[in-house]
Amino acid sequence: MESLIISLIVGAIAGWLAGIIMKGRNQGLLFNVVIGVIGAYIGAWLFRFIGIAITGGVLGSIITATIGAIILLALVRVIKR
Repeated sequence: MESLIISLIVGAIAGWLAGIIMKGRNQGLLFNVVIGVIGAYIGAWLFRFIGIAITGGVLGSIITATIGAIILLALVRVIKR
């Protein structure tokens, strides 16, 4: 149960940071969590694919999820155009 709560918090922070970096409008907490959690999977896959290991506990998870969420938001922008 604790890991689920931490994952949701990391997802919310990562989604919020990605939204700020991508200069999007604030979509709310639920949207930030969804984008952050999906971004965490994208970021983890990407870093494993290129052979980079980001450690650092929660901070490393936030960095990985934020990078993945930025990639996700960029892809969504490209598809919407």
